Amino acid sequence: MGNKQSTFTEEQLDAYQDCTFFTRKEILRIYKRFFDLQPAIVPRSMTGNQPHTFKVLFEDVEKMVELKENPFRRRICEVFSEDGRGNMTFDDFLDMLSVFSETAPRDIKSVYAFRIYDFDGDNFLGKQDLERTLACLTRNELTEEEVGMVCEKVLEEADLDDDGQLSYMEFEHIVSRAPDFLSTFHIRL
Repeated sequence: MGNKQSTFTEEQLDAYQDCTFFTRKEILRIYKRFFDLQPAIVPRSMTGNQPHTFKVLFEDVEKMVELKENPFRRRICEVFSEDGRGNMTFDDFLDMLSVFSETAPRDIKSVYAFRIYDFDGDNFLGKQDLERTLACLTRNELTEEEVGMVCEKVLEEADLDDDGQLSYMEFEHIVSRAPDFLSTFHIRL
């Protein structure tokens, strides 16, 4: 009686609920998913600093059913992981799933979509970023000429200041006109 070990403190759960789009029950379910990635090593109690220090390797995260078929799985994990290599703490994992939740707003989703497609991290989507994005989306099934044509067309349509790259504002303008963006930029648990 009274010896029940809790996974998180009440304060941690309150903080997670305040900074994500999840309820307490969903946060605990997400912890279970995190735990199941490496049950032999993930701590059962996360009441100390474990949520932001203990990491599960990218190779384990990418095996999640929800990610394993996603052509951007490595890039998604890199963007959300503090180490930039895809190794995830529970905090990283929770942030990722929060942004990909159905209740996350379009503006937050578009910020992270931009970061995922910005492979070189220069805060613009240049021709190389667009080529890599297209390669992921088509699983390298287009010829070099077809990729070039598509990238050219994207820049022609979306590059409003004609600088040869897309800024976040230009990208957001495209996303705001894409009716299926919200329904496709999510991970259902």
